[in-house]
Amino acid sequence: MANDRDHPWLRPLWVRIAIVVVCAIWSGLEFYSGQAFWGTLAGGMAVYAAWMYLVNHPKPQDQPSKEQQEE
Repeated sequence: MANDRDHPWLRPLWVRIAIVVVCAIWSGLEFYSGQAFWGTLAGGMAVYAAWMYLVNHPKPQDQPSKEQQEE
């Protein structure tokens, strides 16, 4: 079974950043409206998403150069 972080939909950096930003905005809106529980929950999702999708995301494998492919 493949890891969810390896899904092709998550390859572009802008998608991963958008997920983190949406969760952070959601957290801010919840805190602003006085809902500390939901704000904390959404904030935790933002932190987890930042860790999994930005800090700890696997790097794309380097493509072999043309010279290496010819050998």
